[in-house]
Amino acid sequence: MDFDELLAKCGNSHRYQYLLLGLYSVLMFVTSMHNFSQNVIGFVPDHWCHHEQLENRSYAEIEAIYNQFEKPSCTRLATIGSDLDGRNTTISGERCDRWIYNYDFGFRSMNTELNWVCDEAYKAPVGQSFFFVGSMCGTLVFGLLGDRIGRIKAVILANWCGFLGDFLTIFTESLAAFSVTRFVSGLAVDANTYLMYILALEYISPSLRNAGLSISMGIFYCLGMISACGLAILVGNWRGFLACSSLPLLLVTLFYFLVQESAQWLVTRNDIDGAVLRLRRVAKMNRRSICEADLDAFRSYCQINCTRKAQETNENQDKLMDMFQTPHLRKTIITMLIVFTIISVCYNTLARNVEGLGISPFIMFSMTALTLLPSGLIQADIQKRIGRKGSSVLSILLTGLFTAASGIVLSVWQQPSAVLLISLTMASRFGLSVCFGSTLLFSTELVPTCVRSRGLAVAHVAGAAASLLSPYILHLGTYYRAGPWIILCLLFFICAYLCLLLPETGNRKLPISLAEGEQFGREDRMFDFLRTAKAKTAAEADRKPEAETLQKLMS
Repeated sequence: MDFDELLAKCGNSHRYQYLLLGLYSVLMFVTSMHNFSQNVIGFVPDHWCHHEQLENRSYAEIEAIYNQFEKPSCTRLATIGSDLDGRNTTISGERCDRWIYNYDFGFRSMNTELNWVCDEAYKAPVGQSFFFVGSMCGTLVFGLLGDRIGRIKAVILANWCGFLGDFLTIFTESLAAFSVTRFVSGLAVDANTYLMYILALEYISPSLRNAGLSISMGIFYCLGMISACGLAILVGNWRGFLACSSLPLLLVTLFYFLVQESAQWLVTRNDIDGAVLRLRRVAKMNRRSICEADLDAFRSYCQINCTRKAQETNENQDKLMDMFQTPHLRKTIITMLIVFTIISVCYNTLARNVEGLGISPFIMFSMTALTLLPSGLIQADIQKRIGRKGSSVLSILLTGLFTAASGIVLSVWQQPSAVLLISLTMASRFGLSVCFGSTLLFSTELVPTCVRSRGLAVAHVAGAAASLLSPYILHLGTYYRAGPWIILCLLFFICAYLCLLLPETGNRKLPISLAEGEQFGREDRMFDFLRTAKAKTAAEADRKPEAETLQKLMS
C-alpha cells in the first residue's frame, strides 16, 4: 500500500486538510505583508526644498512656485517673489539639505525621515536590492535545510529570519546597516511559502488541491497587500509599521504544533515509523480509523521501495547538469530559464511601481492587489482553452502592449491624464499576474520529473538573482519617467518570442526521464499550438450536438 492509498484511508479532504488550507492562507497573508513592507517604508511623497518664506504657504502654492523649474523637488531657492506664483523667484547655487514633504495620509516613510531623496535617492534602491540577494541565498539555504531537518523547521527558521531582518531595520540609520538588515529579511521571501506549499500539496487530495490552494493564495495575498497599506496609514510612521508587520511572522512558530511533518520526506530519511505516526495523527484529526494491517502494508511498501531506490541511486543517478548534455533538452531548459528569469524581473519591478502615477501610492498599491484573484481564475480558463504555451505567449504579449502604451503616454505628454495612466497600470498588473502564473506552471511541466525539483530551484535562484535589478529599473524613472516602462516592454516582447520556441505541454504526457525530455516536443513548431487550439475547439463544437441529441433520446 503506497502513501496515496493510505492517505485516502486517513482522509485527504477532511478536517486536517481544511486546517492546512487555513494555515496556508494565514502564511500567505503574513508573507504578503512581509514581501511588500520594503515598498511601503520607501514611499516618497511630493517634496520640495525647504525655505523659510514657504513655511506659511499651502502645498498648492509651494507646488506652483517650484513647478517653474526643471527639477522642482531638488531645486534650492535663494529668494521667493512676493506674489502667489513666485514669478520673481531666483535659484540658489547650493545643494538642498532640507525638504518640505506633503505626506500621503500623514505616513512618514523611511526615505522622508532619513532624507533619502534627490542626490541620495540611490540609497533606497541599493539597500532594497540586497533584499533580492537574500531571497536568492535563502532559496538555496532553506531548500537544503528542508531536506535535512524537515519542512516545518525550515519554514519556521525562514520566518524567524524575516522577523529579525524587519525588526532590525527599525534601528538602521545608514545605507550599510539598511543593506544588511534587508538581506536578512530577504532570506525568508521564497522559502517561507514554497516549503509550506509542498506540505499542503502532499496531504491534500487533487480535487481540493487546485481550487483550494489557488483561491487561498489569491484572496489572502491580496488581503495582505491591502492590509499593509492600511496598517501603515494607521500607525503613521515606518518604524512602527515595521514593528507591527514583523510580529505576525513569529506566529508561524505555532505551525510546529499544528502541522504534521512531511511523511514522504520522513520515508526518504528511512524514518518509516515517524511517517506512520504522522499519518495516525492525520487520521485521528479526521476522525478516521485505520487498521494495523494497512499500516504494516505501508511499512512493507516503503521498505521495498527505499531499497530499490537506493540501488538505482547507486547504479545510475540523474544529475542536474545532465539536462545540458543533449542538444534539444539543453535548448529547452536554457530557454525556460531565460523566460522565467525575465518574468521574475518584470513581476518584481511592475508590482512595486506604484509611485508617480498621479494618485497616492497607498491607493494604487491596494488597487493593483485587487487584480490577483480574478487573474488566477482567468488564467485557469485560458490555459484550458488554448494550452500552456498559448496562454503564456498571449498574456506576455498583451502585458507588453500595455506597458508600451504606458511608456508612450509618459513620453509624449508631460502631464498625462492620471485616469489613463492608472488604467494602463492596472491592465499591466492584471496581465502580469496571468503571465506569472502561466509561466510558473509552463516551466514546471517542461522540466523532466527526475530533475524537476532541482531544475525549479535553479530557476527560482536565477529569478531572484536577476530581480535585484528591479529597484534600479524603478529608480531610472527619477531621471526619465518612461524609462522603466520601455525596459519592461522590451523584456516582455523578448520573452514572448522565447516562449514560441518552447514545446506545448498541455494535454500531453510529460517527460519523466532525461531521455524522454530530449524527445519531448522535438517535432513542434513555433505556431503549432494555434492549430491544436483550433482542433480542440472544433472537437468540442462537434461533441456538443451529440451530447444534446443523447440527452433528448434519454428524456
